[in-house]
Amino acid sequence: MKLRFLGLLLLFPTLMQAQRILYSDPEQDDNRRTNFDLIGRVSGNILVFKSNHFSNAISIYNDEMKLIERVPIDFLPDKYANIDFVQYPDFCYMLYEYQKKNVVHFTAVKINGMGKRMGDPVDLDTTQVRSSNNNKIYTNIVSEDKQYLMILKINSKNQRNYVFSTFLFNKNLELQDRHRINMDVDDRNNKFTHFELDNDGGLVFAKFINSSNGEFVSRVSLVTKSALADTFSIKDIGAGDRILDELKIKVDNFNKRYLISAFYYKQRRGNIEGMYTVTWDKESGNKLKETLTVFNDELRTLSKSSESSVKMAFNDFFIKNIIVKKDGGYLLISEAEYTTSRGNPFNRWDYMYGYSPYMGPMDYYSPYYSPYSPWNRYGYGGLNINRYNAENIMVLSFDKNSNLEWSNVIPKSQFDDDGNSLISYQLVNTGGALHFLYNQYERRMMLLTDQSIAPDGKLTRYPTLRNLDKGYEFMTRFGKQISSNQILIPCLYRNYLCFAKIDF
Repeated sequence: MKLRFLGLLLLFPTLMQAQRILYSDPEQDDNRRTNFDLIGRVSGNILVFKSNHFSNAISIYNDEMKLIERVPIDFLPDKYANIDFVQYPDFCYMLYEYQKKNVVHFTAVKINGMGKRMGDPVDLDTTQVRSSNNNKIYTNIVSEDKQYLMILKINSKNQRNYVFSTFLFNKNLELQDRHRINMDVDDRNNKFTHFELDNDGGLVFAKFINSSNGEFVSRVSLVTKSALADTFSIKDIGAGDRILDELKIKVDNFNKRYLISAFYYKQRRGNIEGMYTVTWDKESGNKLKETLTVFNDELRTLSKSSESSVKMAFNDFFIKNIIVKKDGGYLLISEAEYTTSRGNPFNRWDYMYGYSPYMGPMDYYSPYYSPYSPWNRYGYGGLNINRYNAENIMVLSFDKNSNLEWSNVIPKSQFDDDGNSLISYQLVNTGGALHFLYNQYERRMMLLTDQSIAPDGKLTRYPTLRNLDKGYEFMTRFGKQISSNQILIPCLYRNYLCFAKIDF
């Protein structure tokens, strides 16, 4: 989930404690196998999409989490490859992809705050395919201010030349730009990071070489396309043969910059030594600064889990969030995650539960995978995993020149033998602090815990949240902030799916 740094620099004098939790009543058709997407607040109501087999609906809740209406979605095809929502204050777009005969459709429909259609579904693009497989071929990207939407598809039949088709729309889904762009590929191990769209409609991502066994990244290039450009600008960021881990890109719309960050190593299959960051100027198309931040022993000691040594303290950490500040500084948040199976640990060399975090062109033809689906709690990649672990959270604050200002660690230890839905954390940005919500075992009970970090790095742990009713299991990692001081979190209650709204 993309988070804006909503006024964190205002340094509010007080940090507010979570005041109350309101729960929705479980609906008869919703259980732990229900697929869902938290749409957010539309016209004052809270909308949640739900899918049970071939039955799709949007549940409308009021501010007290009372169900107003469950609206059936009868215009969706029985089988669809992907579905996403783009939420605005007074409406939302439902974007979905499906195949009919030998044609794949990428379709949009506008929906109001009562879950009703505002017009007929409209195809934004279609693609003719040779066979019927109902696989995903489109990627949709939304700018931070939601004024631009891009859909993207990649034809990689020619392994030496990929064809990108880009379609840029404004907020009203009016086509602004359409291009087919060729990209020469000189290595079959070429991969891409996730795609970002800036507030001017510009596309940005990184292209790199991933080693044959997936251990490290090298030969990194930044790929950009301004809103109306008909070609890519591809520039080497200067990483050379530096051994990097999973790359993350963040658009800094305030300062017209791009941030590229990754953990780095001194040698192959070595231990993580620190953080590598490149600051790229959008206007000039040049690198502003390259920084290596070496992790010292003090930070290693604070960050390491009970199972790791000081040298290996960061080997299971993954970058989760990059939050930019108005002055050009930024926060980088990472978390330790790993799995164990039959007594043997899986670490980052196994790329988190059996799949790689990097995108290859064929990944756009993979089966539908919803990050909000509890189905995912039953395993990845066919691995026989017995335990999922999520541990400490590290927060690093950098100034506009990428100098480390402060660091802090939120200590936690979570595990689950059934899946990963109940572990990890969710961020809530209340303006004066970043709140980290996560489940923690206390006295043999799993309780929702709130810790916050102030703009100066001070860590505060709050008392147990009020109205924590027994029997509710919070899936915090799938939560979504729906206002400046509210978050919506899916829950399980006696095997039924419901939702909790937390007011700060």
